[in-house]
Amino acid sequence: MIYYPIILAVCILTMFYVVANYMRIRKMDAGTEEMKELSGIIHSGARTFLRTEFRYVVIVVIVLAAIFTLFVEKTSGITLLLGAAMSSCACILGMESATHANVRTANTARKTMSIGETVRVALCGGSISGLSVQAMGLFGLVLVLLVFGGISDTAAGTGLITKAVTNPTVTRITTYSLGCSIVAMFNRVAGGNYTKAADISADILGKIRHDLPEDDSRVPNTIADFIGDNVNDIAGNCSDLLESFVATVAATIMIGVTIYTNALHNGTEAVTKATFQATVLFPVLLAGSGLLACLIAMAWANIRKMSDNPSRELDLATWVSAGITMVLGVFLCLLCFKNVPMYSTWRFGWISPLVSAVLGIASGVAIGSITEYYTSTDHKPTRMLAEIADEGEAFVITKGDAVGSRSCLLPVLVIGIALFISGHICGTYGIAVSALGMLSFVGATVSIDAFGPIADNAGGIAESCHLDERIRAITDKLDAVGNTTAAIGKGFAIGSAAFATVSLIVAYVSGYAEIGSEPLLNIASYVVIAGAIIGGALVEYFSALLTDNTIDAAKIMADEGDRQLSIPGVLEGTVKPDYNRMIAMAAREAIRRMLLPSVLALFIPILGGLIFGVSFVGGILVGATIVAIPRAIFMGNSGGAFDNAKKYIESGAIHGSGKGSPAHKAAVTGDTVGDTRKDVVGVVLDIFIKTMSTVANSMAVVFRTFTLFR
Repeated sequence: MIYYPIILAVCILTMFYVVANYMRIRKMDAGTEEMKELSGIIHSGARTFLRTEFRYVVIVVIVLAAIFTLFVEKTSGITLLLGAAMSSCACILGMESATHANVRTANTARKTMSIGETVRVALCGGSISGLSVQAMGLFGLVLVLLVFGGISDTAAGTGLITKAVTNPTVTRITTYSLGCSIVAMFNRVAGGNYTKAADISADILGKIRHDLPEDDSRVPNTIADFIGDNVNDIAGNCSDLLESFVATVAATIMIGVTIYTNALHNGTEAVTKATFQATVLFPVLLAGSGLLACLIAMAWANIRKMSDNPSRELDLATWVSAGITMVLGVFLCLLCFKNVPMYSTWRFGWISPLVSAVLGIASGVAIGSITEYYTSTDHKPTRMLAEIADEGEAFVITKGDAVGSRSCLLPVLVIGIALFISGHICGTYGIAVSALGMLSFVGATVSIDAFGPIADNAGGIAESCHLDERIRAITDKLDAVGNTTAAIGKGFAIGSAAFATVSLIVAYVSGYAEIGSEPLLNIASYVVIAGAIIGGALVEYFSALLTDNTIDAAKIMADEGDRQLSIPGVLEGTVKPDYNRMIAMAAREAIRRMLLPSVLALFIPILGGLIFGVSFVGGILVGATIVAIPRAIFMGNSGGAFDNAKKYIESGAIHGSGKGSPAHKAAVTGDTVGDTRKDVVGVVLDIFIKTMSTVANSMAVVFRTFTLFR
């Protein structure tokens, strides 16, 4: 307990730094009156969208909190509400900072003509998002542990109505994580629909139907797209990674409780209460040390002189965060495990958890590098995709699909091998710790990822406000780097989701298994196989549902954009289009279409468990995870390759195939297909499997007690 206040202090210190950075951004000059006006529209539109979305989220969260309080554990509703509140605060703060940082980034480029100074402003804005994610997520978790007296292996509690006995100290952690998951699911589904419906319709109108420049302010859909970058790539990504971070800490704690309880029951391990306390304390301390490392790295990046190489600056911030985290991890392992009896499955003794964590970090780096290879214009796959665009749309789509499919093998191999080695070195605890290792410096990861949409918005503002071409050249350089960091970030999010989901599945099976028995999910059981087949099919149905929703919304918005462009004076630039009408339409379509996908992820495991039991739900989780991981990688990487192939052509790299050429239009078609893949389906699938796994963990005791078919 003595260490929890220290972690809270680190969280509070980080939030002071975040607020100071936010105030610093706000005080910067926002540029010309035209820039300020456009920035105000983006900020107001993003804020209105989140406010409208949260009206629905609040209802769902309150209903679920009441259900958990009545039927699972009497205080679990409070922690669910807290999780939702922490996640909401992080994504709101991230969105607010990004919508102020975008125009300041563009204006810094205008005033200084310096790439280094422009990078500093964009990274400063991104760091507000990243540090908020880790600080908010950890603050709420530690608050739960402090207020309710930490984690106990013997505590017992029930809901207000049912008498199904559960460990309340563990249930509070899982429901806190579930509150984060609910916000992440709604944010990603609604935000993805908003931004990609706007983006696709803007591309169709500007690049295909009317041959207008990219980010032309005459196209009202373009402004809605600027807003979408913030509500999805900032707010959605914040809640997504916060949920992964919290879920891995929760899973590690749950597994720590299970392995100690089983060891005591079987009497096969010479472990003590000190061992138990160390295993449940270590993940919280590692998460706290990662936050401190990210704070140091971001502060250092903020005060030192930036070079004109954005990639180098962003990579350096990441490596500094990871390096400090691992150095602190050695001391944490010594502190927690050096002087307590170890489990026999820990092959390297007290340092075994750290080895597992390093494996997780190495996996994240490897997945990011593989993603960069398949999506960056610096490498062969994307260049080949751009070069084949001369042959037409069919060749682009077919080749892009092949790039996406080919890109799945290596990341999945990395994940599988890392999971195997982690489990071999440190048992089921090692699997969870490897996931936590990958996410221990998530504050830096999200900061770098948020840099991308801020730079993208800055470039859009520069184009829409008719700034000098030299300014757009600076923002384009940042945007190109941002595209790569965004693709790497998506790969990292999918990889971390895979680790987190496996950890949650292990924790789920451990949670319902009889005390003293080895946690096993019998894959030969017809119940498990039936669940696995259905789980895999649900991923495909979920993907189709998201795609249909986005394309239907894009068509409606494209038609509205065409109507506005037909108004006399709009195409000539003498009359402004009705931005507010388009923004309201994008928000309305996104909100209307978010409920079904989000509710499916929440209620599929509940219905499956209440009707068919715990093993059936385990099968659903395994089947969905096996299908979703390669599917998400395929969607993200093929979409990223499509996008960058288009940008490669636009850069003039292919002789005779610049903007407006047949090859460019074929690449735009590919990019339109890829938009839904990478920014809607790919990023939501990982939340889909994590949310189902978190719900299953929270309801395991109910499934075990109340099942229709036993």
